[in-house]
Amino acid sequence: MVLFSAFKISKAFGAQTLFKDLTFSIEDGQKIGLIGPNGAGKSTLLQIIAKKQTADRGELSFSNSLRLGYLAQNPQFDDVTVYEAITNEAEDPYDADTLGLAQELISKLDLENPAAGTDRKVNELSGGWKKRVALARELIKRPNLLLLDEPTNHLDLPSIIWLEEFLERQTDLAVLTVTHDRLFLQNTSNMIFDLDRRNPDGLIKYEGSYADFIDLKDSLFEAQKTLESAQKNILRRETAWLRRGAKARQTKQKARIERAGELKDEVKELSEKNMERRLNVDFGEVGRSPKKIIEALNISKAFNGRFLFKDFSFILGPKTRIGILGSNGCGKSTLIRTLIGEEQPDSGTVKLTDKMSVSYFEQQKESLDHSVSVLKTICPEGDYVHVQGKPIYAKSYLSRFNFRGDQIDLPVGKLSGGEQSRLRIAQLMMNNDPVLILDEPTNDLDIATLDVLQEALINFPGAVILVTHDRFFMDQVANQILAFTEDKGEILSFANFFQWDQWFQEKGRALLKIAAKNKSASPEPEKPKAKSKLSYKDQRELDSMETNIQSLEQKISDLQTALTLPDNLSNYTRLQELNTELASAQSEIERLYQRWQELSR
Repeated sequence: MVLFSAFKISKAFGAQTLFKDLTFSIEDGQKIGLIGPNGAGKSTLLQIIAKKQTADRGELSFSNSLRLGYLAQNPQFDDVTVYEAITNEAEDPYDADTLGLAQELISKLDLENPAAGTDRKVNELSGGWKKRVALARELIKRPNLLLLDEPTNHLDLPSIIWLEEFLERQTDLAVLTVTHDRLFLQNTSNMIFDLDRRNPDGLIKYEGSYADFIDLKDSLFEAQKTLESAQKNILRRETAWLRRGAKARQTKQKARIERAGELKDEVKELSEKNMERRLNVDFGEVGRSPKKIIEALNISKAFNGRFLFKDFSFILGPKTRIGILGSNGCGKSTLIRTLIGEEQPDSGTVKLTDKMSVSYFEQQKESLDHSVSVLKTICPEGDYVHVQGKPIYAKSYLSRFNFRGDQIDLPVGKLSGGEQSRLRIAQLMMNNDPVLILDEPTNDLDIATLDVLQEALINFPGAVILVTHDRFFMDQVANQILAFTEDKGEILSFANFFQWDQWFQEKGRALLKIAAKNKSASPEPEKPKAKSKLSYKDQRELDSMETNIQSLEQKISDLQTALTLPDNLSNYTRLQELNTELASAQSEIERLYQRWQELSR
């Protein structure tokens, strides 16, 4: 069943056309990934479907059965608690089924976690927890079409993995997602919409995975370039014929003149479509660096009675590419500040090379003054900037980062998130520092820009410390992963993202759940003490615990899936049986986690 359709819709802001004459539809159960360059109008298109904006022209058709959910890129909330934010959006907040669904969403999204809490004000929460509350707020509406605008921004990796698995289980829910996270696209989409003015008709609709779509688009652009070359040859011949003043009938000559004009327009259009506005990102050469730029020896740091990291040792050298993984609030930013000397460890030592300088890309880009113009941000005085020792005309330098002439006098606050990220990268390129620290640089950047930034970091001769939720970007750039396990301050080292992912699937999930329970207790930092030896029976129980927990987690997942099946939803007796089984399994897994804690002490 078609839930929504658009016929030849167009949208422009002032003189800038975002998209023109788009035609598409969304059907029951489709999982669509909407991609395209920054400025193509992806978020605007979502807002049009969500009835928060209107198209300039064209026709929109909404099914009578459509129930819409819309997760904005930066959700806004009134002064309400987490529980109120969710239930206030329900058709009947006091209906028994609604209250049951609210509790189910709170449980699934872990909103009773001490880092959130149903009685806390939403506006007090971090960006990641706000995203979870906003998702629950939309799901309480029981939508059959869910619009997601950059849902992975501000989420940590465990949360992103949970969201992927959640969407996979929703067989009856249609989803349209705007994201630049390539692995998220691959794992959650069975159809790709590519919104790009260079595309034929502006929009490519491809049924299949994101990986298969990449192959298709490469072939399409090759064909488009071949067509441009052929049309240019024809135009060249036609122009030469006309200039010779061939002796032909007047009507035939007139037709050829008209055809030459049409060809010229076609070639111009193809040339514009095939033109690649590729960013020029190069962090340049750095001076000779010692083998140990940073050396940390047995450093520890505690917060609110809990170790963020404990007895951690580490060496950062040139060409080292460190990726840091961990859940929100685990201590990633604290570790970075400690390593570069902005914070002191509670114990242990950090040795920094003399006169070490660092370029820091902050997650919220706080160093950008939103009231200052784009040009003055790069060049406060004069007309030239110095990049890698060479003077460059400031406006020409900004054009390297795809800033148009009409943007350079705009206040930074008027730029989109992706444009602000490009501006911050332009600033960092001027520093020529031997250490780059990038905290979530991939937020808001389109895939083409991510590819350029990724290549620049791989070729950078200095050292890189990277925090990102973009798993593909992390795996391509980093040659060592440091992962917070949340097990009493432990940080593990992995060779790549996929090695971490295997560990996470086997052990990491359980550790996160234990850590969440421990946080609420706020215990004192552990003191070294002799560990009592387990009895033979207890040791055997501990050895089998992990397998039992994994088996039970799978059973819970299967039961939750069974609860959503149409045959079971219409069978009250079977629903009761499944709910009883689920409650029993959840009670048992709680007991196992508690027992695991006791045996592991």
